[in-house]
Amino acid sequence: MLTKTIFQKSNPSVVESGLDYTPEVARATAPIYDRVRDVIPEIEWPVHAPYIAAINEFKRERNAVILAHNYQTPEIFHGVADITGDSLALAQQGARTRAEVILLCGVHFMAETAKILSPEKTVLIPDLEAGCSLASSITAEDVRLLRQRYPGVPVVTYVNTSAAVKAESDICCTSANAVEVVQSLGSDRVIFLPDEFLGRHVAGQTDVKLILWTGHCEVHERFSAADLRHYRESYKDLEILAHPECPPDVLAEADFVGSTSGMIRHLGEQRPRRVVMVTECSMSDNVAVEFPEVEFVRPCALCPHMKRITLPKILHSLKTLEHRVEVEPVIAERARRAVERMLAVGRGSRN
Repeated sequence: MLTKTIFQKSNPSVVESGLDYTPEVARATAPIYDRVRDVIPEIEWPVHAPYIAAINEFKRERNAVILAHNYQTPEIFHGVADITGDSLALAQQGARTRAEVILLCGVHFMAETAKILSPEKTVLIPDLEAGCSLASSITAEDVRLLRQRYPGVPVVTYVNTSAAVKAESDICCTSANAVEVVQSLGSDRVIFLPDEFLGRHVAGQTDVKLILWTGHCEVHERFSAADLRHYRESYKDLEILAHPECPPDVLAEADFVGSTSGMIRHLGEQRPRRVVMVTECSMSDNVAVEFPEVEFVRPCALCPHMKRITLPKILHSLKTLEHRVEVEPVIAERARRAVERMLAVGRGSRN
């Protein structure tokens, strides 16, 4: 039985040739630029605007919806995306739309999740090489071996994993609900995969013994507590928000630890004067548009995989319907059950 995602590809992708910045394009994109002028230099807009105008027109013809993760660049996030947010929320909201085509601006495991939750829709990713160090740190075979080593111990898998890994799991979790999911299992031991640092963060908030994997996000693992102390010394009245995929010493130094959506919610509630978001740097640019009164100190930690998604590639993907993401039906069904079990935990907590 195949346990991998099948990426259907007819021809190598060809980046669209340059488009003209005409007066019509300038008028059509002016409202968008008014919104992002503080994060996109004016000199760059004539390069982005023709693609934004063409993409927004073409997606209507395709009956397509564009989903963009928080780590996408501002011209994508604010220029062409219909739905923005965390990876799982994107897949859920995409499934609720009437669009026939979902174009995922993110990385491959996110496109898989979108396909799992929308099996009847065409799901596209503009670049097949948009991967994830965390997702690639573990395979379905690794999970099966862990089950053999720890028989009867339930497996909780972070959503930042491949469909094949999700399919070998009992239940999925996000960085926001990981503690709740672990505790919902009623077990004194849980295998928690694959993010070691997120697992350590969760272990500090529960009495459940966690068996951890050594997967890391190549963006978040680069931060250090010394970095954060340097920010505090350099900027007065600074509030530090950190993603739980960061190392433990970074989380200990931070004022707030939470998922990307949790960081945004915290900003809306607290409205700090000055903040640093210890995560992928494009997120600060995107969130700054929503909170113009907040000064953002921007540590530049780029995700090379997220940055493979560009406006020319998005336009090409819409025109050619490349690259289609398919998940083996048996794998998709098992992975879907793991996601649905997680969602049931959330619904139960709200009742």
